[in-house]
Amino acid sequence: MKNILLPTDFSKNSINAIHYALEFFKDEKCQFYILNIQKASSFISDDMLVVHSSTTIYKTLIDAAKKSIANIITTLNKEFENNNHQFHSIVDYDNFVDSINQVIIKHEIDLIIMGTKGASGIAKVLFGSNTVRVMQRCIAPVLAIPDGYKFKKIEHLAFATTNSKCFNKGHLDILNEIIELNHASAHVLHLADKNHLLPEVQDNEDFFKTNFSVGKHEFIDTSKKDMFNVVSNYIEKHDIDMLAIMNKKHSFLERLFTTHTVETFAFKINIPLLVMQY
Repeated sequence: MKNILLPTDFSKNSINAIHYALEFFKDEKCQFYILNIQKASSFISDDMLVVHSSTTIYKTLIDAAKKSIANIITTLNKEFENNNHQFHSIVDYDNFVDSINQVIIKHEIDLIIMGTKGASGIAKVLFGSNTVRVMQRCIAPVLAIPDGYKFKKIEHLAFATTNSKCFNKGHLDILNEIIELNHASAHVLHLADKNHLLPEVQDNEDFFKTNFSVGKHEFIDTSKKDMFNVVSNYIEKHDIDMLAIMNKKHSFLERLFTTHTVETFAFKINIPLLVMQY
């Protein structure tokens, strides 16, 4: 039984991510927790004009969000009709990341699946600010679904690592499960940087050979300094359907976002991104 957290702001891209999650785990027994997080600033002045004096702003916000989630769940049950799936509604009034981490602990969440924020033209971005914060600060793995991306079976998955730390099996459980669930080939990109001579490199290669029994094993070493171009070019060349990386403070994820603009990243990489936590 998987426990999947689905944050939503009721936008089109967040609903698309929910649909992706249901398709992705259609043959797995799952508890889906649909979470909406409210904040005081979301209650605009026009709404306040119609609130009765006996009704608090907090209650009005929470009740409206609960009703919206109930409508989503009703629609999902009609559209998907999957006995493997059960849905739960959660509405919170808190800091975004703090709320998600509390839900992760309380409900033993295995994976967060959330949509990315799309735009058009030069303003196009891959991730909304909330998604980036969740990737960087939440304690569960995150699968980010690009705006408008439709579900397709994962055939080729790439895991990019700088080998700055030795892995253990627990770090990558969700990655192994996704590979096995989809019978996907695994492409492991060992990206050479200042750590390329560390003994962890060989240790990690041995780890992957031992623990990833499903799929094709391909170890790619590169001396190029530009990680973004190496990864994006590899994705295009090998028809990669999902990219996986580890989030370690001041490490790969942070460097990926600070070295290159998010806009450039969005235009070149438009596949689901799995971010696992050290």
